[in-house]
Amino acid sequence: MTSYIKHPLIRPDMVEQRLYQLDLAGRSLSSPTLVVLPTGLGKTIISLLVIASRMEKFGGKAVILSPTKPLVEQHAAFFKKVMNISEEHIITFTGGVAPEKRADLWKEGKLIVSTPQVIENDIITKRIDLSDVCHITFDEAHRAVGNYAYTYIAEKYFENARNPHCLGITASPGSTDEKINEVCEVLHIRSVAVKTETDSDVKPYVHKKEIEWIKIDLPKDMAKIKELLEKVIEERFTKLTELGFPVHNPKFITKKDLLGMQKKLQGELRGMPDPSVYAAISIVAEIMKVSHAVEIIETQGMESLRKYMERLDHEAYSKSGSKASKRLAEDLYMRQAIHRIRDTDIEHPKLEMVRNIVLRQIAGKQESRAIVFTNYRDTADMVTTSLETMEGIRPVRFVGQSSKYKDKGLTQKQQVQIIEDFKKGEYNVLVATSVAEEGLDIPSTDLVIFYEPIPSEIRSIQRKGRTARKHVGRVVVLITKSTRDEGYYWSSLSKERRMQNNMKELQGSMSANVTLEQYAPQLIEKDQRQLSEFHDKGIKVIVDHREVRSQVARELEKLGVNIEVKTLEVGDYVISERIAIERKSAEDFVSSLLNNTLFEQISNISRSYQKPVLLIEGDGLFSARQINPRSIHGTLISIGIDFGVSIFYTRDAEDSATLIQTLTKREQSDGQREIKPHGKKTAQLLSEQQEYIISAINEIGPKAAKNLLEYFGSVENVMKARYEELIKVHNIGPKTAARIREVVSSEYKG
Repeated sequence: MTSYIKHPLIRPDMVEQRLYQLDLAGRSLSSPTLVVLPTGLGKTIISLLVIASRMEKFGGKAVILSPTKPLVEQHAAFFKKVMNISEEHIITFTGGVAPEKRADLWKEGKLIVSTPQVIENDIITKRIDLSDVCHITFDEAHRAVGNYAYTYIAEKYFENARNPHCLGITASPGSTDEKINEVCEVLHIRSVAVKTETDSDVKPYVHKKEIEWIKIDLPKDMAKIKELLEKVIEERFTKLTELGFPVHNPKFITKKDLLGMQKKLQGELRGMPDPSVYAAISIVAEIMKVSHAVEIIETQGMESLRKYMERLDHEAYSKSGSKASKRLAEDLYMRQAIHRIRDTDIEHPKLEMVRNIVLRQIAGKQESRAIVFTNYRDTADMVTTSLETMEGIRPVRFVGQSSKYKDKGLTQKQQVQIIEDFKKGEYNVLVATSVAEEGLDIPSTDLVIFYEPIPSEIRSIQRKGRTARKHVGRVVVLITKSTRDEGYYWSSLSKERRMQNNMKELQGSMSANVTLEQYAPQLIEKDQRQLSEFHDKGIKVIVDHREVRSQVARELEKLGVNIEVKTLEVGDYVISERIAIERKSAEDFVSSLLNNTLFEQISNISRSYQKPVLLIEGDGLFSARQINPRSIHGTLISIGIDFGVSIFYTRDAEDSATLIQTLTKREQSDGQREIKPHGKKTAQLLSEQQEYIISAINEIGPKAAKNLLEYFGSVENVMKARYEELIKVHNIGPKTAARIREVVSSEYKG
């Protein structure tokens, strides 16, 4: 006979009573705790039990944070179903809810389910007050590292709440002591509670999960293309040796090694570097691009490789294309490889294997669901298209939000709808990238396919956890023999074992006897003592709404600066009537120089403010995109002398915030100067708009656009001009003329 949880804040006969969940919830109530539990065993129910207990004892609000909108929607639906409080008091916060409305909803809400970025923004802009929040659950707590929003929210929560308490829940905290310790430190965790599938109180609820590894040979035609790409890489390593940067065992070098080498070379650019350093950085960029192509052909397939090569080609012939991509486009072996790619009509055997496995699983089982995981969107497209041709198979592509060249993402609303349709059976195969790895509860999923192994133990565990939630499940991992697939497989397996051992040791070493009542006041007193030394309660900065998500806004708030968020037409930060600050990372600075927006922004800020400031943040100013250092120096000289803009350099976001705080304190110290944003963006002249239209064509810069317009007299005449006429224009060669004619006369294919 099933027993149910009895609690005044939980609806009767709704939540099954499981001893391991009661045990974990009880341990979590004694102090801030990290709970590690395999997927499908009810981590959300542990959160429910803790929240109900905290709300009953302390009153106030509780908050559940989850990384994505689909997860937020899923949690909100669950809590509305089982909690014995009015549905109007269970509030969902995402970026789709207007900030002003969130401020009102916060006051009314008892349980707020939100993405962390939204709560972070609302804390920074002081729309919400955490003082009466009695509990926060950090879902997928392994994300609480680096600059992720969890880190900031936890810091402000334990600083401001009267009765702070948190619960971190995850199936996969990470394999290294450093990673686990960082999560615990960031979330103020005092104890760790771990349950595994082999624990006696968990075993009765675990469904069998069959794991199968299928090894596949790479076809000979694809192996030939791989050899050509590897020759390109070999030549680049030889060039690095000639430049004085030899690489030992280049055949075994990893992406991590290449990134480390790139960072080391960029570090040598300070001062007066040897020209060979610039050349070496560009060559490393070439190696990384071709190495990625090798990975695609080994692990993904021809269609994915074609799309990648198309993007490389697009980059090479675009105005902002790097020297690395341009040189690769002209390389003999690369041209041979591209020729073979176009002529090869075979596909990676993995694709046919996926078709067969899915068909066998779903044939005659209408209730069955399958998820195919792949690292890359191109492969997700290819697999979805292939499965669509099969009778009884209803696949859908499930990817993230970002869009790029010929690759449109999904909005959060679309993601939520796809998951609902998948649960209902309108689709029976989800072809997904990493966006579907975390948390999604789809009980009927009985098959998970890894199109390729992944080296991350966290992601591997998350993927496997999408099956065997309510009944027996099956996991199939496809591995191409003698490729990095095999390396990734063994790496992930080793890390998973290490993680399990580390968690058991950590659980034993961390004391669970420190109660929250003993712990929290000391922590708050310590934090307040440290922060009081730096707070400047009287100063205020107006921040453009696009900067709120930056680390700088977060750091300013930490320093006690009063922040007011507005939409600024000119500048990113306004600190007085006469000073506005335009902030750019080193990469942003170079990008805006290349796309011709930098001087427009500088012109606007210098025209609108008496003392304009440009803040350049981070390293890489002279290494990003491999631009000639003289071009950078010339630009900086023009900004400082011609436009009269003061230029400051900072190491990182924290350094930028400190500089802005110091400038603001100096500017507002006498209370005389009003903080008043002003200035409008300059409307483009007709001539500038005409130049913009022409310069949008690849290979045509601003100067060439002017030459064409001066020669032909109008945009219309330039577009109508024949090839023979175009090459008569100063600085317009055969290649550029051919490109213009191709763009103007080619049929549009979408």
